[in-house]
Amino acid sequence: MKEVKVSLTLIIALITITICNAQSNTKISLKDFEQLVGSWQGSLTYLDYSTGKPYTMSADIDIKRLKKTNNFIFSNIYPKESSANSIDTVTLSKDRRYIGKEFIKSTKKLANGNNEIITEKLGQDGNDNKPANNKIYLYIWQELV
Repeated sequence: MKEVKVSLTLIIALITITICNAQSNTKISLKDFEQLVGSWQGSLTYLDYSTGKPYTMSADIDIKRLKKTNNFIFSNIYPKESSANSIDTVTLSKDRRYIGKEFIKSTKKLANGNNEIITEKLGQDGNDNKPANNKIYLYIWQELV
């Protein structure tokens, strides 16, 4: 019985160490983040609460790095809704665990060679003003030559 308790304690300790290490190693490299620099065209889809259906609009972005810092300027451009255009400075933390105030929840290399970064930040739902756990999915892809 004593051997079972010792074995079980060791297994739990190993699992705990593995989980802690997995969480503490969730980082992004500055090199990967620099791949975002440039002008990108795409779309933004969100739930339109008035209709209950997804709404998609054109959404472009221009990203520049501020000299040799961890700061990047994101210029959000909405061609058909210019009043929504905005400019933000985004900082990659020195320990590479945060993008701005968003915790880097996971990073992984996808089968197609792209990198996926998922960040998480507590916030509020824009329409209901209720607490929400906002997840942001960021993909860094490689252009085909």
